[in-house]
Amino acid sequence: MSDTPVMPPRLAPLFAAERQRFIDAHPRSLALSQRAQAHFLFGVPLHWMRDWPSPATLFVRQAQGVTLECADGLRHTDFCLGDTGAMFGHSPPPVAEAIAHQAARGLTCMLPSTEAADVGERLAQRFGLPCWQLALTASDANRFVLRWARAVTRRPQVLVFDGCYHGAVDDTLVDRDPATGQTVPRPSVLGQVHNHAAHTRVVPFNDLAALEAALAPGDVAALLAEPALTNFGLVPPAPGFWAAAQALCQRHGTLLVLDETHTLSCGPGGHARQHGLRPDVLVVGKAVAGGLPCAVYGFTGALAERMRAAKDGAPEGHSGIGTTLSANPLTLAALHAALNHLHTEAAYAPMLARAEQLEQGLLRRIQAAGRPWTVTRLGARLELQFMPHTPRHAQDVRDLGQPALEACTHLFMLNRGVLLTPFHSMMLCAPATTAGQVAQLLQAFDELLATLP
Repeated sequence: MSDTPVMPPRLAPLFAAERQRFIDAHPRSLALSQRAQAHFLFGVPLHWMRDWPSPATLFVRQAQGVTLECADGLRHTDFCLGDTGAMFGHSPPPVAEAIAHQAARGLTCMLPSTEAADVGERLAQRFGLPCWQLALTASDANRFVLRWARAVTRRPQVLVFDGCYHGAVDDTLVDRDPATGQTVPRPSVLGQVHNHAAHTRVVPFNDLAALEAALAPGDVAALLAEPALTNFGLVPPAPGFWAAAQALCQRHGTLLVLDETHTLSCGPGGHARQHGLRPDVLVVGKAVAGGLPCAVYGFTGALAERMRAAKDGAPEGHSGIGTTLSANPLTLAALHAALNHLHTEAAYAPMLARAEQLEQGLLRRIQAAGRPWTVTRLGARLELQFMPHTPRHAQDVRDLGQPALEACTHLFMLNRGVLLTPFHSMMLCAPATTAGQVAQLLQAFDELLATLP
C-alpha cells in the first residue's frame, strides 16, 4: 500500500472497518503480496501498482471485458480499466485474436510487417493527420516529439500546463511556484541531476494571458498539452480556450502538440477530431492498440518535410529517437485490429451512453444528499470530484481536493466489487459496460452516502 492520507477523526473508523473487510475477503492477495516482497521492490513488479488504499495490492487472476477476477476468486466490475490502457475493455476479441495469430508468425524483426501500409492509411483516416511514427509508450512518443520539435524550430524551450501528465518525460516533470509563477524542479522526482526547469515553462491551464506571455519571447519550440487535464483531477478546457490557444501558437511559431492518451475517451479520433482542432502533432498511447504496449504520433505534411530536413542535415548516428522494439509486427497487428474494430462509432456509442447514465445517476444522488461535490465528464471518462465546482486549473484541485475522502471512497467501492482509478476518482466506461454494472456502482455509491458521516 502507498502512503495513505492521514484520516481525519470523522473518517478514521470507516477507513479502519473497510481495511479489515478487505483483509477478511482477500487472504490470497495478502499472501501473494507478502511473498512478492522478497523479489519485487515494494512487493510489486511496478511500484505504481501499490498506489491503492487497500492493505495489500489486489492480485488479478484474469481480466475480461470489464470484469476482473482477483486471486481470491472475487469478481470486480472495472471502471478503472488500467487507468485508460484498457479503455475498450480487457482483451477485446478482435485484438486478442490478432495478437494470437501474429504471435505464431513472428514477434519482432526491426522491419515493417505487411500490415504497415494499411495501418498508416487507417491512422490518417481516423485521426486526420497524414504522417505517422510508432513508439511503445506515450512517454517515448512525447520524448521523441520534443526532440523533433527542438530540432526543426531550433528553439530550446518547451511549454506545458500546470498539472499536466505526459508520462515519464523529464521535461514535463516540473512544477509551477504559485507565488512567483516560476518553473521549479519537482521534489518528488528521483535522481534529478539536470535542471529541466531551465528549459520548460509552466503556465496555468485555461489562462490565455499566461499562455501568451510564455510564448511571447519566441523561443518556445512546442506547447505539449492534454486537451483537458486528466491526471490531476479532470479539468476541462473553458469554452473557446483551445481555438484561442491554437491561434496563439500559430502566431508565435510554436508547434502545438496534443497528447490524447487520456482524452481518446471523447470519441473516435479523440478530442481534437471531435472539436475541430488542428494540432501540428498528435500523440496517443495506452489504449490505441487495445491495451498492448503501443503509442503513435502523427504530424502534418509540412512538419514532416521539416523533420526530414533536420534528419538529413544531421551527422550519421543515433538520433535519440526510436527504440528497437518500436513498431514490431505484434504491435502492428494489434493496432491494425484496434483501428478496424475499436476506434469506431459503433464501439463508442455504448461507452458514451453508459458514461452519461453514470454521470446523471451520480449527480442526482449528490444533489439529493446535499453534498458539496460535482462530477465532470469527458466522453466515456468521468470523475467524481469532492469539491463544489468543476476545477478550472490545477491549483483548484490542490486547494479543494480531499485525498482522505478519496481514499475512503476507493476502498469502500473496492470492497463492494467496484474498481475506481486509485490516483483520483476517475471512472471509465468501455463498450462492454452494461446498464446493470452502472447500477451496481450507483448502488455502492448509495451505501457510501448512507455510511459517510
